[in-house]
This record gives sequence, C-alpha cells and structure tokens, in this order.
Amino acid sequence: AEQIQKVTKGATTVVAIGPQKYNELYSKMGNLNRMLAWGHGQVIENLAKAYPACPRALSDQFANPRLVEREVERRKLELKIDQRTKAESDIAVAAASILARAAFVEAMENLGDSEPLPKGAGAPVKAVARTMVKEQGAGYLASLCKTHFKTFAEVTETLF
Repeated sequence: AEQIQKVTKGATTVVAIGPQKYNELYSKMGNLNRMLAWGHGQVIENLAKAYPACPRALSDQFANPRLVEREVERRKLELKIDQRTKAESDIAVAAASILARAAFVEAMENLGDSEPLPKGAGAPVKAVARTMVKEQGAGYLASLCKTHFKTFAEVTETLF
C-alpha cells in the first residue's frame, strides 16, 4: 500500500466505513451488496471529481451490475462504468484492493482501547465480547462490531 501511494503520488481514494457507520448504513440499506455499491459509488465519485477528464471506471463485479450503475447515475456522474468478475487482473483494481485491505487492517488494529480485539466468531471472541458488555454496555460493543451478525445477538441476548 505504501508503494502504491508513492507511485501514484497519493492520487487514490479509500472510503473507510467504521463499525458505527457500517451499522447505520446496514440499518438503512438492509443489504451488504447495496452497501458495497454505495461505497464503490463514493470512490468513483471522489475520483471523477479529482480527474474529470477520465472517461471510465472499472470495478469488480460483486453483484448485479445495476447496483453500481444506479449509484453512478444517482450521483449524476458522466462516465462509463465497466464491471467484471476478477477485475483485480487489472493493475488499477488490484491496487485499489490492496489500498482497501491496508485501510481495513489499520482500522482493525486501532479498534478497542488498549489491546487488540480478537477476530472471528468463536468462543474467544464471545468471551471478550461478553466481558465488554458487562463492563461497558452493549452500546460499546456495538461501536466495535457489526450488530446484525449472529455473534452480536448471541452475546447480548445471553446477558439480558
């Protein structure tokens, strides 16, 4: 990711969605693919504003192509959207994927107060989550995780 930023001289954009924003968007949209389309639309809009002469955008096709197309139309962007599966074969999409992953890893490292949070949905995660809820409340846990996931329901239901 650092090398990509260096080579592109920072001519990139990443839309990072933390847990609280994720939960807010999910409650509004109710569908992960719609959320991904919203995020792709935001990145495309950011880049289109920064580089208005660029006539097209390429995106990985993760769902019905109309989802991203509608986002681009809603934002009134005048460019051609190409979508295909395995779009990471294009260096720009591969670079974008690396930048997004780096932002995610950094955000995960910064979550929590003083020590790293375990990842996943197994017993160690549930034990830490239960302790958090007992000590700081369900709202605190909700600020750190996806509340529509089964693990959140299991942890909070067992305590109330």
